[in-house]
Amino acid sequence: MKITMIVLAILCYMGIVMYIGIQCSKNNKSSDDFYLGGRKLGPFVTAMSAEASDMSSWLLMGLPGVALLTGVAGGTSGFAEAFWTALGLGVGTYLNWLIVSKRIRIYSEKNNSATLPDFFSNRFGDKSGILTLIAAVVIIIFFVPYTGSGFAAIGKLFNSLFGIDYHTALIVGGAVIIFYTMTGGFLAASTTDFIQSIVMTIALFIIVCFGVENAGGMESVSANARALTSSGSLSEYFSLTGLDGSYGFLPIVSTLAWGLGYFGMPHILLRFMAIEDSDKLKLSRRIATVWVFFSMGIAIFIGYLGLTFAVNHGYITDGLPAEGFDAERIIIYMSDAIASVDSFAAIIAGLILSGILAATMSTADSQLLAAASSVSENIIKRFVWKDIPAKMQMLIARISVAVIAVVALVLAWNPDSSVFRIVSFAWAGFGAAFGPVILFALFWRRTNKWGALAGMISGGVMVFVWKYGISLLGGAFAIYELLPAFIVSCIMIVVVSLATAEPSADVLRTYDEVNGIIRKK
Repeated sequence: MKITMIVLAILCYMGIVMYIGIQCSKNNKSSDDFYLGGRKLGPFVTAMSAEASDMSSWLLMGLPGVALLTGVAGGTSGFAEAFWTALGLGVGTYLNWLIVSKRIRIYSEKNNSATLPDFFSNRFGDKSGILTLIAAVVIIIFFVPYTGSGFAAIGKLFNSLFGIDYHTALIVGGAVIIFYTMTGGFLAASTTDFIQSIVMTIALFIIVCFGVENAGGMESVSANARALTSSGSLSEYFSLTGLDGSYGFLPIVSTLAWGLGYFGMPHILLRFMAIEDSDKLKLSRRIATVWVFFSMGIAIFIGYLGLTFAVNHGYITDGLPAEGFDAERIIIYMSDAIASVDSFAAIIAGLILSGILAATMSTADSQLLAAASSVSENIIKRFVWKDIPAKMQMLIARISVAVIAVVALVLAWNPDSSVFRIVSFAWAGFGAAFGPVILFALFWRRTNKWGALAGMISGGVMVFVWKYGISLLGGAFAIYELLPAFIVSCIMIVVVSLATAEPSADVLRTYDEVNGIIRKK
């Protein structure tokens, strides 16, 4: 009965998102509608869909798991890593909404850009299309495996819960995402992401209530937190010296650097471009920032609660995890315990597990759409079939979604693939390749297409070089690849832009017009 109720709750959730895809398909009259929703998103949907598409299953699995490891032997830096990463992401979220969202919304409408590669090409007056091509290739390189990691997370979720064959679960979960994304496009992805953010929030709230009760109340939770370190204090995790095993300056800077990634995330930047009115972005910023800090704080807190739960249920004994215990699945373990109470509790557990599913789907659909747009809009339409009819353009858009999804499923076919290592690497790739270019495009008038191209290529390449080369030296070089790659990209943009001719008069005129509009607002 327990399994039946959980499955029914999850199937109901999947049915809802598929229904949304069908309804949203009626609003797709052109590829601009399919990929940007006709710039009709409201402030709430813009805010919550942007953040839901960002967090993925990392919010409900990765972050609580890292925090939980603080109390496990050999994992003394878990809380510090979770805290500084969450802080970096929170600050990055706020700054991205504050300084980028309105500018890119106004600029992208001014130069008629429906995708990020289009924006780069139009912003710098690149008639050759080389910026569009390189940007599209970067998106495909990093987003296809990123999407595959989301599909793999769904397969692992159902495999661990119900013993369903990993590949069967992979195909079924992927098929649902493909269906509503291929039919409803950007509007369906954004609407379902909004709903998924609500489901994720409810899941976090229920788990916290259960965890506190399981721990014996807040006093017991506080006692457990104080007992996490030998000194009874968490201060050793925030020492800038790095002495005595504390979390030092370089690890802190490295984890904070996660926040830089936001400036280059295509699926988030597209939400900024799609809002119906740039004046409503202030409300969206407040909603998004509050939700991000709240949800990540709760996720870390669940890690603490999960430690007590794991100890009480024999998953951890004397600081050592039992064989087969996976800290990243702590919410799944807690959901299973909730489901054992009665049939109603099993439905609640199903809702919680739908939250994990929602976190994964909300990211995968956005990545899938961004990768597909790069193929159909920025490669096929720009370089292969320039005069493509509107109906055929929509067909190619949907076919691109299907093809990209199949490739992602193939990449996710190995059940032992590392979901979160891929997420981290792809995040660094986008942050370094696109982030500096976006910032300089919006704030430095002198930036030209050669500087943008140099920054895009050098940032993307440096991610690979640092990850698989320089970081292996260890010590001060063992930092998150996003930080050094971001810095290299910024330097290259400035040096190459100054060493080559300034932008054309038309490009400078458009830049000045956009800044004039922004000042008036």
